[in-house]
Amino acid sequence: MRYVMKQRLFSWGNDFNIRDEEGREVFFVDGRAFSLGKKLSFQDMEGNELAFIQQRLLSWGPTYEILRDGRVAAVVKKKLFTFFNCQFTIDEPGPNDPIAKGDFMDHEYVISRGGAPIATVSKRWFSWTDTYGVDIVDGEDDILLLASTVVIDMACHQDNN
Repeated sequence: MRYVMKQRLFSWGNDFNIRDEEGREVFFVDGRAFSLGKKLSFQDMEGNELAFIQQRLLSWGPTYEILRDGRVAAVVKKKLFTFFNCQFTIDEPGPNDPIAKGDFMDHEYVISRGGAPIATVSKRWFSWTDTYGVDIVDGEDDILLLASTVVIDMACHQDNN
């Protein structure tokens, strides 16, 4: 499935609208403006919370938890010592965790599981706000991968948020 994820230009928190390949708004990410650490609610268009993203404050490097139904579904952590690219682990319960690797400018990412790509993320260069195209392989968890993309944006572009 293909999505376009666009950060809202004028908002108090990190808010994103997510559209499907047909241009319909399917998800909304509501960033909490005044909270200790970054916190975001990943919602469907009826306002039902599908996931909750929260920053771990006492961790070595940018680390975020993605919660579903109050339980940790994944921990997304930026690797600190990589050269010429950005790398994130998406630690899910069980084996075979996805890894996101990005280019030097943090504009292109491939998320892979066991060496096989499961999603690609591409940032538009000429936009007032962060806008991403996200292609997800059928059968993967779209919400988890889109929430991970939000985390990658926050970790790589902290000055813009």
